[in-house]
Amino acid sequence: MHRVTEVALGADLLSANKRIAEANHRLLLSRGIKSFDLVGSIGSGKTLIAEKLIDMMKAKGMRPGAIAGDVAGDDDYRRFASHGVPVVNLNTGKECHLDAHLVDHALDELPLAKMDVLFVENVGNLVCPGDFPLGTDKRVVVISVTEGDDMVRKHPLIFAMSDVVIINKIDLASAVDVDPQVLVNDAKKVNPRVPVLLTDAKHGVGLKEVMTALGL
Repeated sequence: MHRVTEVALGADLLSANKRIAEANHRLLLSRGIKSFDLVGSIGSGKTLIAEKLIDMMKAKGMRPGAIAGDVAGDDDYRRFASHGVPVVNLNTGKECHLDAHLVDHALDELPLAKMDVLFVENVGNLVCPGDFPLGTDKRVVVISVTEGDDMVRKHPLIFAMSDVVIINKIDLASAVDVDPQVLVNDAKKVNPRVPVLLTDAKHGVGLKEVMTALGL
């Protein structure tokens, strides 16, 4: 009986999250805001990629904003804020992912009328975010070559559920003895149609291709 109760509660939670995510998406669409959920392990480079894209968008006259999700702290929030864009910090405490309810509250704090694009940086994790859509247009998964060439094989679900895959830190591939093409091939096996992009965010390599893949 206890097990059945847990299953029912889990199903209710996911159903409620889906409803809120759909409402978030309707709100963002009504404001003409393109939105992206960035997922990836801690240290994959998703914050730096978002920062670089924000600067590129601002140079094109676009108006980006961000939601910074972390278990604790405001390090990424401060990094986004330093680029002069609207940003909200979300701390999840013990939870290993953002959910649509948290994003709903964050949207209330953002000046949506002054934004064209929203980046939602999820908590550093490749497992937990998979079951919790946030209401964004696309989910973007970021991994780095420094995490090893088995990352896709170990976490196939998040790659199967993503709209764009970014393999970052390719400048370090030889130093860590990883062939980025292995990661590309693995991603294509679980999600044949997904764009897989190779980047060196630190030096700006591949970011124009990311902009194109995101339709920016």
